[in-house]
Amino acid sequence: MLTITGHHHISMITKNAKENHQFYHQILGLRRVKKTVNQDDPSMYHLFYGDLTGSPGTGLTFFELSHAGRTHRGTDAITRIGLLVPSYDSLLYWENRLNEFAIEHSGLTKYGETDAIHFEDPDGLRLVFLNNQDKQIPQEWTKWGDSPVEMAHQILGMGPVELTVSSLAEVEQTLVQLFGYTELTRSTSQAVFQAEEGQLQGQIVVVEQDGPKEKPGRGSVHHLAIRVKNKEELDQWEQKIKDFGFSIIKKADRYYFSSIYMKESHGIIFELATDGPGFTVDTTVEDLGKDLDLPPFLEGRRREIEEKLTPID
Repeated sequence: MLTITGHHHISMITKNAKENHQFYHQILGLRRVKKTVNQDDPSMYHLFYGDLTGSPGTGLTFFELSHAGRTHRGTDAITRIGLLVPSYDSLLYWENRLNEFAIEHSGLTKYGETDAIHFEDPDGLRLVFLNNQDKQIPQEWTKWGDSPVEMAHQILGMGPVELTVSSLAEVEQTLVQLFGYTELTRSTSQAVFQAEEGQLQGQIVVVEQDGPKEKPGRGSVHHLAIRVKNKEELDQWEQKIKDFGFSIIKKADRYYFSSIYMKESHGIIFELATDGPGFTVDTTVEDLGKDLDLPPFLEGRRREIEEKLTPID
């Protein structure tokens, strides 16, 4: 039986890769596990952050688009990303750390029924720390010993991802009937859906809202990738998506994983990505994220590509 086992990664737009790295690495304490380029447009960086090895479910990735304007927020978009931290004490730690770096935040509050702290990154991407309450996490998630954040309070991985849409019913059909998610809670204008495996880390929160569509820019989310075990299952998912009535807008071997992309009815892009082979396919664990890594099909253009990129640490 085909199952989606949770989030794989999520990809956003940043205006400045150096500032982005400073925030996610030095402040949030995530490891940059891959410094590479957008494989469809190698003139821009593609940065990947996560746990020790960038395990599926921990990946926050960013395309650098230096001319990106601001995001005009609206509906039919991915609008918030949950970041799981181990405990309530961890939230207190993060409240102090955000204050230390003069980052505006909500203070201790709630997201649904979960203790939380809301804040934004330098591009205006909406983030929320969530208390995982020491619940089970995927066994492959591994903390990074060299993080500037104390080991006991490090970000574990991705939590609930929020979608804001004009029709909750249409997204429900896609998540439940196509992808096999389970509906956990439901109100008039909001529902929470859970992938087959996982706790908070597999959830998608769907908020129904009238109004204009979001106009993307810096800090907007390009797509959400969800987990598929291997290429064999990816091929099966491709056929299932087509049979359901959606088109596959792209199929790609990203070297670190294989993917297919589709747009649901609101135009939100879902990527289905395989768990392997992972980011250590071309780099040792110790050297992840240090140098510019290129997939084999771009290696022959390294000099040309590097000349167009602004060096970052």
